[in-house]
Amino acid sequence: MADECCGPAEARPEPPAGPRRLWQVRELRLAALAAVLLGAGLLFSVTALELASAVAGAASFVPGAVRGLLRGRVGVGTLMTIAAIGAVALGQFVEAAMLGVLFSVAEGLEHYAVTRARRGLRALLGLVPPVASVLRDGGEVRLAPEDLVVGDLLVLRPGERAATDGVIRTGHTNLDLSAITGESVPVEAGPGTTVHAGAINGGGAVEVEVTALAADSSLARIVHIVEEAQERKGSGQRLADRIARPLVPGIMVLAALVAGLGALFGDPLLWLERALVVLVAASPCALAISIPLTVVAAVGAASRHGALIKGGAALEELGRIGVVALDKTGTLTRNSPRVVDVLTAGAGSAEVLAVAAALEARSEHPLARAILDAADEVPVADDVTAVPGHGLRGSQDGRPLRLGKPGWIEPGPLAGEVGKLQAAGATVALVERDGVLLGAIAVRDELRDEAPEVVGRLRELDIDTVMLTGDNARTATALAAGAGITTVHAGLLPEDKAALVTGLTGRSAMVGDGVNDAPALATADVGIAMGAMGTDVAIETADVALMGEDLRHLPQVLVHARRARRIMLQNVGLSLAIIAVLVPLAGFGVLGLAAVVFVHELAEVLVILNAIRAARIAWPT
Repeated sequence: MADECCGPAEARPEPPAGPRRLWQVRELRLAALAAVLLGAGLLFSVTALELASAVAGAASFVPGAVRGLLRGRVGVGTLMTIAAIGAVALGQFVEAAMLGVLFSVAEGLEHYAVTRARRGLRALLGLVPPVASVLRDGGEVRLAPEDLVVGDLLVLRPGERAATDGVIRTGHTNLDLSAITGESVPVEAGPGTTVHAGAINGGGAVEVEVTALAADSSLARIVHIVEEAQERKGSGQRLADRIARPLVPGIMVLAALVAGLGALFGDPLLWLERALVVLVAASPCALAISIPLTVVAAVGAASRHGALIKGGAALEELGRIGVVALDKTGTLTRNSPRVVDVLTAGAGSAEVLAVAAALEARSEHPLARAILDAADEVPVADDVTAVPGHGLRGSQDGRPLRLGKPGWIEPGPLAGEVGKLQAAGATVALVERDGVLLGAIAVRDELRDEAPEVVGRLRELDIDTVMLTGDNARTATALAAGAGITTVHAGLLPEDKAALVTGLTGRSAMVGDGVNDAPALATADVGIAMGAMGTDVAIETADVALMGEDLRHLPQVLVHARRARRIMLQNVGLSLAIIAVLVPLAGFGVLGLAAVVFVHELAEVLVILNAIRAARIAWPT
């Protein structure tokens, strides 16, 4: 929380878990006690009970304000403390008690709301089971997750959750990742499949080799990143801070002027009372909490549905997006390409695939796996180097090899057939040895089923879409047409994508895989990594990471961010309006301390309740 609201954070220490019920919140308990004492004092006309009520209510914020003042920190708690002490000194015990009760209620609700939002995020760690079954020394033992070491072999039975990250070594099953990625459809898994902490085994028993300590698992990393993100400030939050920081000392100066100048022309006690009312009326507590609480609620809600939004700045920018640039491979497509045809020119199909596989053996390009799967054998090529945006070059038995796109390698007699394959949406790679064309390999990555629906949804949100790809124009245009995208930029190098994103009209978001598209992700107003679960580079590069593979999460997170931004603006507007209205009314004596306290703290409660709405989210299933 900002220091301007209700005193410094250290003024009200709480255990990490925080209160789980409203009645467990210290401030609310003190407020209840003060309310009971005030009611009894009014009922029986006992001044001592009214004074005790004021003391009980002030106990929730006065000690923290005093400690802050000793450190040279002046906040809203300081203003409230001065007002409470002044009211008591003037004999207005009822007004002082009401101030204590209402301010304590508002502060307690704020504390409870923040704790609840953070607990929702920390609950992700509850997906890790308390014990795990491990094969050690020829037998099965039960261990706590923190006792697991890399290389251990976990036994994951049907219905059990994975205690940490690993790779399946034996067995076949399906994994439920809904709690992590937000996707409800289980995924098939077998030997070699990565298992993330918190995944539920929905099929047969499997043995999983541990690849990360529980403290370093993908789930723990997600929680850590989002907790850090919640502390980051967006421009809206910085605006609230910029207003609140000078406002606090400014209010104190204003109150002093009201008391001093008023005393020159009237009753000093009357104007001192009005000065105390001005202190309360102008306190910016609601303003100071309006943005941080919204950010905590919105970021936490998104993270529980598989979308990591890295702080208030990213959240606010995401809510202003007007154009989305989409990478083709792995974003609009399924990222499971396969070889659909092999063209030959002076060599057999098997030889063309073998030469291509030799160059792709260590490649991370999405099309490499399709070629390797199609090849009967994978010989080893030497001195393999990537030529960004073009292909690969290397050698075998001293003979130079090249694999790359048409244009970098001339298709020669295969030009007509290559053109037809590209028009059908296939990506074609040409294979060359000793400067002689051997053939061409056509690979196609099918469009995601949900892609047309997503593009249509973005259009409904008045968000333009463009496709950016390094693939050829024919292939890109064919896939874009299937998705409903009319603007296509093809044949791009990584730096070309970054330049194009910079030139897009309006606030832009780039959606890519977080690795090959890193320059564009960093250049866009908001970089969004798709399918980033377990990928450190994707999470670190992007402002937003969609952990699952369902593209429908994209429009949903944009809708969520827009709603959160609206709530931020509503809260800031309400906070400033309350101050603007109450200060002159308090200064001219139209409203007394009791009325100002009630209106001001009611506004703060409304801001808190409105901010909590940002935690509501409807995710696709």
